[in-house]
Amino acid sequence: MPNPVIQALLILQDRDLKRLGVEGQLKTVPGDIARVEQKIAAEKAAIDTARTEMRELEAKKKVLETEIGSAQDKLARYRTQQLSVRKNDEYQALGHEIATTQAQIGELEGKELEIMYAIDEAKKKFVAAEAELKANISGHETRIKTLRDRETSLTAELKTAQADTAAARAPVAEVRLRVYDRIAARNMPAVVAIHAAKCGGCHLKVSSEVESASRSKTLEPASPLPTCDQCGRIVYWDH
Repeated sequence: MPNPVIQALLILQDRDLKRLGVEGQLKTVPGDIARVEQKIAAEKAAIDTARTEMRELEAKKKVLETEIGSAQDKLARYRTQQLSVRKNDEYQALGHEIATTQAQIGELEGKELEIMYAIDEAKKKFVAAEAELKANISGHETRIKTLRDRETSLTAELKTAQADTAAARAPVAEVRLRVYDRIAARNMPAVVAIHAAKCGGCHLKVSSEVESASRSKTLEPASPLPTCDQCGRIVYWDH
């Protein structure tokens, strides 16, 4: 069994690892929420795009209706003029304009039918897509609620972990804490067992002096903690 100083550091390390684990989980939540919010934005953008395409088709239909109305007015004027002319060449010229305008109206009406068909298809697709996308958005919103609930739970869990860590630090001498904190800041776990003369952290062989120091059942207040020659972790002998 490790000496009391090492035992206290192991308890502290256990609390620290739990705290760090909770902190790590908590840090990922905002990013997870942001990614889900991006998905919601994409779904809404898809709905807006589909709606815009449908409105653009309806706008084209209105333009065609205006052009058809204008052409029909022109046709009516030509026919009225044709009834009043006396010269044959003028009559024929108006007849040509009437035929041209009728052909133009026919072409515009053909385009109008195509647009109307496209609008009907676009409406069907929009209704189906909107329903699917809204269902996706609802699922994403549920996911965000779950993540926010998890964030709340982890925040409470972190407070408990921080309190446990603070309690575990209390029995450890300040000089030992400074050593532990320095090592823990760069290598975690900071306190590891020696197995087969090798450090449990870097798995490299330790010196005979370090191995001997790690076997000690007591540590004087002024005695340095045994540390790995290679990685600097605090080491202890464990059978």
